[in-house]
Amino acid sequence: MNTQTYRQPQLAEFTVNIRLKLAGLWTSLMFLYIYVDYFHLYMPGSLTDISAGKVFTFQISQTFLLVTLVSMTVPALMICLSIALPAKANRITNMLIATLFIPYTLFNLAGEAWIHMYLAAGVEVLLLLLIIRYASKWPRAEI
Repeated sequence: MNTQTYRQPQLAEFTVNIRLKLAGLWTSLMFLYIYVDYFHLYMPGSLTDISAGKVFTFQISQTFLLVTLVSMTVPALMICLSIALPAKANRITNMLIATLFIPYTLFNLAGEAWIHMYLAAGVEVLLLLLIIRYASKWPRAEI
């Protein structure tokens, strides 16, 4: 009788580079932004308002669409910038942009907000706080 026990190999742990963590957080944030906007189209009256040229209290115009695009371009670019920027600029940029996007995210709850929007805003703020935390604790080089 063989009393030897079989030990299953342990799963290997890998350290994920801070740049990839930040890029992943920004990517998750962008997915939430996109899905909340998409799901908003299913809310009663949304398509009627859009057809009438109105979003929330804003008239749909070239300026409105430009401002909206710029506001979504920033976090979209942060995915790439989190990987490409030098460490010091990366750290500062991530902390600054994430801090600025917390009130922006909460502003999106103004007006009629459904439960899915509150859930998404909560997760988005959590992601932004994680970005700030990771960036603020950027690993230091040993000299």
